Amino acid sequence: MRKTPWKLLAPFILFELFFILAPLCSVVWQSFHPVSPDYEILPQWTLANYRKALDPANLPILGRTFLYAGSASFLALILGYPVAYFIALKAGRRKNLFLILLMLPFWTSYLIRTYAWMTILQTDGLLNYLLLSLGIVSEPLQLLNTPGAVILGLTYGFIPFATLPIFVSLEQMDKRLIDAARDLGANDFQIFKEVIWPLSLPGVLAGALLSFVPALGDFVAAELLGGPDDQMIGNLIQQQYLGSFNWPFGSALSLLLIVMMTAGVIAYARVESGEEER
Repeated sequence: MRKTPWKLLAPFILFELFFILAPLCSVVWQSFHPVSPDYEILPQWTLANYRKALDPANLPILGRTFLYAGSASFLALILGYPVAYFIALKAGRRKNLFLILLMLPFWTSYLIRTYAWMTILQTDGLLNYLLLSLGIVSEPLQLLNTPGAVILGLTYGFIPFATLPIFVSLEQMDKRLIDAARDLGANDFQIFKEVIWPLSLPGVLAGALLSFVPALGDFVAAELLGGPDDQMIGNLIQQQYLGSFNWPFGSALSLLLIVMMTAGVIAYARVESGEEER
């Protein structure tokens, strides 16, 4: 009987070993080896890839990555919280309908949706056409190939990851607490500040993590919506694998990115445990 749980976990363990641990071990192995001029991985051991990855010349890209990912995560929370609040507490019987409408655009490919933003933001795109038609601007604006376009693409791409955890926290909240606060004379702002916001904070933290971590490794938004000076660390990794064919250096960069993501997860876990202790 005691062996039954392990039997149930066997498919999960096999999945972890084959699809996660094995590729990760391959990346770790490659990161400690040099590459020949013929793009072959040599059997020698070296730390040169990590020294190159930690070179001060890469700090601007690293800082830009954190800036773009952090800005996108913050905007996703700002935009997603009211949506989650409305669906969880105000939508009533139409809750499922609004959830479907929220997720409907994301049933298509992320790449296709990013290309759609290219057509909207380009000089002769839809947004400039509307601005010119309304007389708001006298000439087309440079909206594409800018930091704002990259942040917009990241925000749009990962906003469901910020919205859904908040919705779950608000949905699971005991609604009787709101009624009790209202019976005690609290107004809507006080109810939100003292009841709703504290109870939804775990969802906010989870949404921040779930939107920030994938945005760190994204390269599609910067590649399609940004310019040469808007590249992120994901673009640098992509170039090493598909452009320069320097897989060991790309592996070292990937592992540094994994370490940063893991640090974010650990920080979230500590904050979450601190909230539970309170």
